[in-house]
Amino acid sequence: MSTTVNVRYMVNDVEEALTWYTKHLGFTQLSNQAPAFADVTRGALRLLLSGPTSSAGRPMPDGERPGPGGWNRIHLIVEDIAAEVARLRAAGLSFRNDIVTGPGGSQILLVDPSGNLVELFQPAKAR
Repeated sequence: MSTTVNVRYMVNDVEEALTWYTKHLGFTQLSNQAPAFADVTRGALRLLLSGPTSSAGRPMPDGERPGPGGWNRIHLIVEDIAAEVARLRAAGLSFRNDIVTGPGGSQILLVDPSGNLVELFQPAKAR
């Protein structure tokens, strides 16, 4: 059984998404079949970036088309959330909110070029 976790994100532009994930979040490109599809990896996560012309972008029987966005997201653990946010803001990236801190740690929602969310999370220090 594979230890890789596969997640599919619908994106508006495969090349733009591929560049964004590899440049800003340290993903490694596995394949690029733009404009339809590309996939990237980071640790045990394989992220499938599917464009409108991919098989995953085909209309459903009721005519609705899969698209990017929504509230589901991948969750990336970071060591220093403030430093990561500063680095990504300096690169011109967009966030949906500010850092929120709770009993489990701190988090913020980063928005990819197609409107998909990436949660950056710094766990609380053990007491």
